[in-house]
Amino acid sequence: MRLRTLAEVVEHLGQAGKLGIIDGTEIRVRRPAVGRKDRDRFISGKNKQNAVKAMVFTDGDGRLLFCSPTRPGSCADITHARELGLVKLLADGPAVEILADAGYQGLGAQTGGRVVTPPHRKFKKNAPGWYEEMHERQRKAHSSRRIRVEHGIAHLKNWRALARHLGRREHMDDTVQAIAGLLSQQQTADRIHAWQT
Repeated sequence: MRLRTLAEVVEHLGQAGKLGIIDGTEIRVRRPAVGRKDRDRFISGKNKQNAVKAMVFTDGDGRLLFCSPTRPGSCADITHARELGLVKLLADGPAVEILADAGYQGLGAQTGGRVVTPPHRKFKKNAPGWYEEMHERQRKAHSSRRIRVEHGIAHLKNWRALARHLGRREHMDDTVQAIAGLLSQQQTADRIHAWQT
């Protein structure tokens, strides 16, 4: 089964009763030409490099379910998720649990708690020792649950075209979708082979 849209992914997770994990990933691209309109939009706020960003959706085992169209590197993860319609899909769709990192904080309140992010820090300064220990334990527990999406992203970026894209940015969406489809097919074939042996 190939999931082609975010709506199909949410429906699939709801029917199967599975956990979903999302994260944004950046792919370095060539620097836009001097004088080009919106040249600064491709500069990533995190890495300070020219990049495009895609949202990756995996299941609890790290298998790739969906890879979004790309956006310029300056786009925040939460903004990208909202533009893709994730908030409406989760608010109106089946009850699913989606794990996300701190870049998606705020989506939990908009989706009725379906998006779970790391806990907020209640103390900015002079936190008691017991609170620091509890906060670190909760943060590590959340991180260990969502580490599978990092594995999914690593499998995606094993393809040389996504390690660093040197072609035209206009073709980047097609490249990302093609590689995501190939990876999804490869993971499905591996599961069928393991099941048959």
